[in-house]
Amino acid sequence: MDFAVLKQEIIEYSKQIGIDKIGFASADVFETLKERLIVQQQLGYQSGFEEPDIEKRTNPELLLPKAKSIISIALAYPSKMKNAPRSTKKERRGLFCRASWGTDYHVILKDRLKKLESFILEKVDGAQVKSMVDTGELSDRAVAERAGIGWSGKNCMIITPEFGSYVYLGEMITNIPFPPDTPIEDRCGSCNICVDSCPTGALVQGGQLNSKKCIAFLTQTKGFLPDEYRGKIGNRLYGCDTCQLVCPENKGKDFHIHSEMEPDPEIAKPKLKPLLHISNREFKEKFGHIAGSWRGKKPIQRNAIIALAHYKDRTALPDLIKLMHEDSRPIIRGTAAWAIGRIGDQSVLFELEKALEKEQDEEVKNEIVKGIEMLKA
Repeated sequence: MDFAVLKQEIIEYSKQIGIDKIGFASADVFETLKERLIVQQQLGYQSGFEEPDIEKRTNPELLLPKAKSIISIALAYPSKMKNAPRSTKKERRGLFCRASWGTDYHVILKDRLKKLESFILEKVDGAQVKSMVDTGELSDRAVAERAGIGWSGKNCMIITPEFGSYVYLGEMITNIPFPPDTPIEDRCGSCNICVDSCPTGALVQGGQLNSKKCIAFLTQTKGFLPDEYRGKIGNRLYGCDTCQLVCPENKGKDFHIHSEMEPDPEIAKPKLKPLLHISNREFKEKFGHIAGSWRGKKPIQRNAIIALAHYKDRTALPDLIKLMHEDSRPIIRGTAAWAIGRIGDQSVLFELEKALEKEQDEEVKNEIVKGIEMLKA
C-alpha cells in the first residue's frame, strides 16, 4: 500500500468530518519531553491530574505495540462570546474559561477520532489504532508539535498559524508508517508577554509551568484555596485565559466553526449567587455537559464565593451567612466565613463569633478567625 496516498485520503476525509487541522508524526520516543518531565517532577511542578508514569507519557510503543505513527488533530474553538451578559452590582457573574464553552471538548474530539478510526480500519487490513484526548497518557501538545500542528509557545500551549492557541487537541497512535510532517518553527521569539502577565507567576519561564500555581489548576482543586491566590482568582469559576488573551498570535483569532462549541451565555458566564445553593441535580442538568463540570459542584461553589468576595458584593452576605452556619461541607463553610470577613462590616461580626463558638472543624475555625480579623482591622 502507498501510505503517502492513504495519508492524503485521510487528510481529505478529516475535512469532511469537521477536523480543522491534521498532522502526522513518527511514534519515536519523546526523549526531550522525557527529560523535561523528569525535571518537572523533581521540582514538584506537576498538577497530579496527568499520567504519573513518565515512560507511558513518552513512549508510544508502551501504549500500542509496534506503533509507527501518531496522527494529531486540532479543532478551533471560539474566543469571543456573542451577546455576553454584563455583570451588575445586583447580579454579579462568574466566568468559565473558553475551553469550557459549549459541549465538553472530550466528547467532540472523541467523536471525530472515532470516525477517523473507522475510516482507517476499513482502508487497511491489520491496522491498529489507539486514540486519546487530554486524559490519555501521551502529551497532546508534544504530539501536536511533532506533527506540525503548531509550535509550543512560551505559555505552554500549542500555537497554530491559522487559529492561534484556541484549539482542542487529540491524537491517534497507529501501526501504519505514515510519512511524517515537518514541525513548525517557533515564532515566539523575544516576546515574553504571557510570562509577564501570568496572574500568579505560574509561568516560571517561557515554556515552563508550575502547575500548582496556575489558576486553571487552582480552580479545579477541592480543598481550601491558599490565601495568596484568593485575590488572584477574580471572578473565574473554572480555568484561566490570561496567557491566551495577551498573546499577540491570538489577536483577531475567533472561530465559530463548530455549533456544539458555541457558549450558552448563561452557562459560560453564570450569575454567582444562584450557584451557592444549587442542588446536585440542578448542577448536573445545567452544567453537566461542559468540561468545567468534571470535578463536581463544590470547587465551582467555592470559587463563586471567592468571586463574590472579589466583588465585595454586600447583597450576597445573607447567602454567605447561611452557608457558614448550615452547609455540611467544611470547605464551603470556611470559605464563606472568610468571604464574610472580606465583604462585611462590624454588623456581621456577631455572626462570625457565633459560628466560631459552635464550629468543630479546625480548618474552618481558622477561616472564621481570618474573617473576624479582617472585620476588626
